[in-house]
Amino acid sequence: MDFATGLGIIGGIATICAIILIDGGNFGAFYDKHAVIIIFGGAAAATMVRFPFTVIGHGLPMGLRFAFTMRSIHPRELIDEITRVADVARRLGPVALENAKVSDPFLQQGLRYIADGYDKEFIRNTMERDRDNFLQRLDEGSKVYRAIGDCAPAWGMIGTILGMVTMFANMSDPSRLGPAMATALLATLYGAVIANMVALPLADKLHIKLEEEEISRTLIIDGVLQMRDAKSPTLVREMLLAYLPDHHRSDMTPTS
Repeated sequence: MDFATGLGIIGGIATICAIILIDGGNFGAFYDKHAVIIIFGGAAAATMVRFPFTVIGHGLPMGLRFAFTMRSIHPRELIDEITRVADVARRLGPVALENAKVSDPFLQQGLRYIADGYDKEFIRNTMERDRDNFLQRLDEGSKVYRAIGDCAPAWGMIGTILGMVTMFANMSDPSRLGPAMATALLATLYGAVIANMVALPLADKLHIKLEEEEISRTLIIDGVLQMRDAKSPTLVREMLLAYLPDHHRSDMTPTS
């Protein structure tokens, strides 16, 4: 569970609410239905023009899901787990991996392939294809949220221009100046908030998730293939340590 996403969004909302309260506490003055329609309708329309429905359909929920459930297992923990199950396979045989308990579903899938006796090339091709497909979906989700973050401020500017046109076109009617000015200003506010507090941060978080998953899943694939070749746990561990930064490798290298 990644609490930073929730805390960040709550903190952003609290900051805006605090400013409103300091300035008098009239929340109703910061709502305008025309601005809402311009921002959400315009951003949705621009996103649909940019991406097919299939990409939007899995990109939006994937962003929300993985923004709050970032991978909690570190590559060091993965290496420890793979070393442990490699020792089980070396002592009890590949069939014993069928009942091995591991925390990562992708690693569990690889162990099942070994226990079922699939050949090395099948395991490599299948797991690499699964990894690449998953990374592609993460990348598409990141692009969808980044597109929303890019177009929301632009639609805020469009709302501002429309509001100013309405305002100047009705200078003789003072009753219409206030709503037009509210639309002009609040559209820019809504676009900036959606882009900088939600869409762009989620896009960056999905990109971080993509990089982490690429390293972790490639590490798992290499570990599974080494176990499929019945390599010793020590050799498997030493090979997987290459995925860690130098300052982490020294912590995991056994001392003599």
